[in-house]
Amino acid sequence: MVSELAGTLTKTKIDVDALRNEFFNPSSAPAAVKFGTSGHRGQLGAGFCALHARAIAQAVARIHKEQNITGPILVGGDTRLMSRETARLCAEVLAGNGLCVILPDMPLPTPVFSFEIISGRASACLNGTASHNPPQDMGLKYNPQNGGPADAALTSLIEKYANEYMAHPEEIKSVSLDEARARGLVRETDVVSPYVDALARFVNFKKIAASPLKFAVHPLGGSSLAFYKAIKEKYQLKNMDIVSEIQDPTFYFIPIDHDGKIRMDPSSKYPMSPLIKFVEDGTYDFAGASDPDADRFGCATKKGGLIPPNHALCVMADYLYRHHKVRDAYSIGRTLGTTALLDRIADGLGLKLDEVNVGFKYFVEGIIKRKYVIAGEESAGMSVSGWTPEKDGILAVCLLMEIMAVEGDIADLYNRLTEEYGKPYYTRVDVPTDDDTKKRIKSLKAADFENLHQVAGERVTRVRDTDGIKIYLQSSWFLVRPSGTENIVKIYAETFVSQSHLDKLIEAAKELLLK
Repeated sequence: MVSELAGTLTKTKIDVDALRNEFFNPSSAPAAVKFGTSGHRGQLGAGFCALHARAIAQAVARIHKEQNITGPILVGGDTRLMSRETARLCAEVLAGNGLCVILPDMPLPTPVFSFEIISGRASACLNGTASHNPPQDMGLKYNPQNGGPADAALTSLIEKYANEYMAHPEEIKSVSLDEARARGLVRETDVVSPYVDALARFVNFKKIAASPLKFAVHPLGGSSLAFYKAIKEKYQLKNMDIVSEIQDPTFYFIPIDHDGKIRMDPSSKYPMSPLIKFVEDGTYDFAGASDPDADRFGCATKKGGLIPPNHALCVMADYLYRHHKVRDAYSIGRTLGTTALLDRIADGLGLKLDEVNVGFKYFVEGIIKRKYVIAGEESAGMSVSGWTPEKDGILAVCLLMEIMAVEGDIADLYNRLTEEYGKPYYTRVDVPTDDDTKKRIKSLKAADFENLHQVAGERVTRVRDTDGIKIYLQSSWFLVRPSGTENIVKIYAETFVSQSHLDKLIEAAKELLLK
């Protein structure tokens, strides 16, 4: 059910002082460190506090020493409440262990952390962010030497060590930031220019600058602001306006999302409603946005309104290949819940299709080995081989502007693809559930469905159990995955038949797996 507050501005800001106090002095026992698909996250206080930050930093320091990893660690965060303090605490702990730290005095996007690592200027990073989650949330993620999200083996080790230090905080080593700087263990550096310069390898900014179209960009209060400003200045994009420069950790200026929470999600129509209005009233031809840590993208166009991430990924994949943007790549990568139209596009272009579990960490090796023309996920994340093995919302927004400038409205381009390859009907439904149901679904295996031959009038062609249960049909599929953080089950479904067939798929999924 959609909240009656959806699309409106909040009348009650988060209590910054109370949350700040909770960060340093939680009113209840801190939760154990637990890394999900992208770091440890929780609400400020017991969910994420100063001790979590210090314990994780100490765990990382221990791993770097045990594995003889040399080189500075880049430390920072986005524009969230306590991001700066989290970065400071991590820097003090790393320096207390004798490790060198790069600590820029500005908010940093997730793709920039990754870019600095793969460029050889940092050996790893600690990034304080909770992505697009509500403003009272906070988190910390670690990227190792490959620049991508840490894999399961590494996050398990970080969890193990960090929880030991949570139980014995007296074992955490630390020095003040002033002392660390005096000893030469903490320094700043320019992280804007190298990234902005390198973007021109994949984005033709001259084409954007020469276009008669008008472009709007919204950082959603996040860390991408300084980078969009640098892009505008360096590439003389007079037709690109940054329509908001507000950075406030309450995020009061972002319209409330569907569930009544402030969520800085660039793929949701409610937070994006001001940008949708810009293109609907003709003020701009294109409006793009990235979330607070800039690893997700969103866009709206004059003809299409808000463009679903799946649609944008298909247009970008086709454009990147035809314009030879990614040299030597031979595959399109997508996660389990992402549109199968990418499969058909890959086949039409003579490319392979790589389907991975949910989580961008599963693309890291392929991106590094220059396998992917594009690697994308339905939750608005993408990157390409030869670039960062992290999602990059800034790259996506800039690339989409180029596509608009060169070939036309994203909505028209997507419709052309569906005329060639078929029109998919896609949805995701979140169903409230309980722990027992989640555990049962997690325990299911493909063999449990060996007697399932038909669903919603189509023959079952395959069942996959690597991340939830995905059932493939002749011209459709559905995926059921339990949430790792909430008591919900996520049902993804897609068909190339009709909207009514999509509805049948959802009901079949509920009947088959939730009862």
